Amino acid sequence: MKYNKLIRDKIPEIILKAGKTSITHIASKQEYQDKLKQKLQEEVDEFFESESKEELVDILEVIYALANFNKINRKSLESLRLKTAKSRGGYKKKTILDEVE
Repeated sequence: MKYNKLIRDKIPEIILKAGKTSITHIASKQEYQDKLKQKLQEEVDEFFESESKEELVDILEVIYALANFNKINRKSLESLRLKTAKSRGGYKKKTILDEVE
């Protein structure tokens, strides 16, 4: 079966332990960026279907990989998130904007 998708680092080992063979390659910089974006969409779609915490974890892992790719460490990412939450708020109040006149 062909996949052509980004996988977690230990998946080839897991496949081998299952008695199967995987064919892989290391992505170029551009291919890696493209595949990370595709993986994020895939994980978001899977979360929409299942709403499982495991899918949220997968989304977070891809976000961390995208941040790392863009040379943004987790501490900086979290700092920016907190700064944005302070200035614009979060989503705790569940407010829906219906219209602006």
